[in-house]
Amino acid sequence: MSIQVSHITKEYGVQKALDDVTFSIEKGEIVGFLGPNGAGKSTLMKILTTYLKPTEGTAAVNNFTVSEDDLNVQKSVGYLPEHNPLYLDMYVREYLMFNAEIYKIPKEEVEKIIERTGLTPEAHKKIEQLSKGYRQRVGLANALLHNPEVLILDEPTTGLDPNQLIEIRELIKNIGKDKDGKTVLLSTHIMQEVEAICDRVIIINKGRIVLDKKLKELSNSKEQIIEVEFDYRVETEALQQLKKVSKVENPSGFVYNIYFATDSDMRASVFDFAHDNGLKILQLHQKNTSLEKLFIELTTQK
Repeated sequence: MSIQVSHITKEYGVQKALDDVTFSIEKGEIVGFLGPNGAGKSTLMKILTTYLKPTEGTAAVNNFTVSEDDLNVQKSVGYLPEHNPLYLDMYVREYLMFNAEIYKIPKEEVEKIIERTGLTPEAHKKIEQLSKGYRQRVGLANALLHNPEVLILDEPTTGLDPNQLIEIRELIKNIGKDKDGKTVLLSTHIMQEVEAICDRVIIINKGRIVLDKKLKELSNSKEQIIEVEFDYRVETEALQQLKKVSKVENPSGFVYNIYFATDSDMRASVFDFAHDNGLKILQLHQKNTSLEKLFIELTTQK
């Protein structure tokens, strides 16, 4: 396993930022770490990068425990924090060369990283002259300098305009899919980010894991919801007699949410039910449970 988290709890006084968190990530996976602000995402990433120590539990990166083998963990992790710390008065190439000396990385490798992250046209500029998007590229280039096996990225696209956002997403996706198979843990609260980049999603809320699934499993969910409004009240028990119905809700008036345990289009079945029972359909919508809807449901539970 590239990342192994086992029963991690982190307390700040009486407040629990993380509460018995457990998950593992295999080599080469790109995992989206989703959660509302204050859910514990940054705290866990700081533990995985050895910046913080857990109150309870253990974590390991590339089989190095974060509490005992912190130097080896740091060597095998590339980290881009939420607030990207850069020396703004340094030139892009100068800044990367400076950091490369710390890792004893040859000059030619720095040039490869500059090219790989699309910084060649900006390498002669001071960092303070760069747009937010290019500053993020510098942060990514710095995280990649020592060719880490694991990349931990905390909100890497915050504050970017739509064009910059697409560019950084593609860059991260390409890095994760490279032949050397880097593992990427990407923290974000943007659903589209996960759907565009990741293989798997972990959702955290109030310090606890509330979902851990492959994106394919979510997109191939064998469930659909049909919202229908009739011109007359219907007993929910009658709707539950329809084929493949798993649940019926009556949120208001003559409106019903019918849950079908199938990905086949069941609108015709609802039309037939209305015809056979002398009902008129005033409106009908087919709804599929999206990642965004699932996120809202899981993170607004009391």
